[in-house]
Amino acid sequence: MNSRERIRALVAKEPADRNGFWLGNPDPATWPILHEYFETDSEEELRVKLGDDFRWLAPDVHVRTYFHPAGRAIFDLERARVSLAQAGPLAHCEDPKEVDDYEWPKVDYIDLTAAIEGLRGFDDTYRASGFWTPFYHNVMDLMGMEDYLVKMYTHPAVVHAVTDHICQFYYDANELFFKTAGDLCEAFFFGNDFGTQRDLIMSPALFDEFVMPWFKTFTDQGHRHGKQVILHSCGSIYKVIPRLIEAGVECLHPLQAKAANMDAARLAREFGGKITFLGGIDAQGILPHGTPQTVTEEVHRVRRLLGPHVIISPSHEAILPDVPPQNVRALAAAAHDQNTESYSEGG
Repeated sequence: MNSRERIRALVAKEPADRNGFWLGNPDPATWPILHEYFETDSEEELRVKLGDDFRWLAPDVHVRTYFHPAGRAIFDLERARVSLAQAGPLAHCEDPKEVDDYEWPKVDYIDLTAAIEGLRGFDDTYRASGFWTPFYHNVMDLMGMEDYLVKMYTHPAVVHAVTDHICQFYYDANELFFKTAGDLCEAFFFGNDFGTQRDLIMSPALFDEFVMPWFKTFTDQGHRHGKQVILHSCGSIYKVIPRLIEAGVECLHPLQAKAANMDAARLAREFGGKITFLGGIDAQGILPHGTPQTVTEEVHRVRRLLGPHVIISPSHEAILPDVPPQNVRALAAAAHDQNTESYSEGG
């Protein structure tokens, strides 16, 4: 099997020759450290050297795609940048009409040339793409986190209006992308961090009302274009994993190992065989502070628990500079080991 065939089979929960491996998306400050240690000059050279099976290229993250006549970014968040704790530009809206009057992005300003060329450069590896579609975060940016959560109770129509405008743009952008990219990618990989270290940011009931309708629309969109659907969501999202599976998510990333109820044993016991797992190797404790031996042992432990349909990767994709490159080497080597030990019943 080549990498593309392997990951496609794993996500489909079909037999594969081994578990997959993804290095993740290291922090920019980490790349020079890795290149010096591994004696590589480019990201692709390093991924090939480590036997990385997975390539991620999001048109709104990795290449310039949006060309507003005035140079504004999508949703103009760079110009009107606020922290999540501050009121956003739509925080004081009390009527959906005020939301409609905001200057929303237009698909007409999208040029996918660089994204398509980037996808063409990945030979025999699994290509995950599509707009990153972080609509949950965009609503928080535009309203401010506190106002977003409060207005779910006080002005739900306003929250729905903001969400609808954001999601309609992403839906139209993804339609354009999938039609243009064709078979140049295997998966729709998109991300929204629904959890904190301890729990969901909102209750499951509010999640059902304000997140799930569009979330299901996006998973359906990916499937309609023949793509496997992979969700990135950091934090403790344990309470809504059954909803995500029901909505059509086939692979869950990154399995934040130290977040509440996100340990490999629990995930395997409750969701093994129902969804493919991507991640799970503790990036908070073991990768930065462990030894190559403890990293190897953790990979073997997680693989035994999560079973044959797991893609080994850090529990947060942005490997930080405090992770010793020796541990990165151990992570990749252990991911490629043929595990002769039996899987747990939960996996």
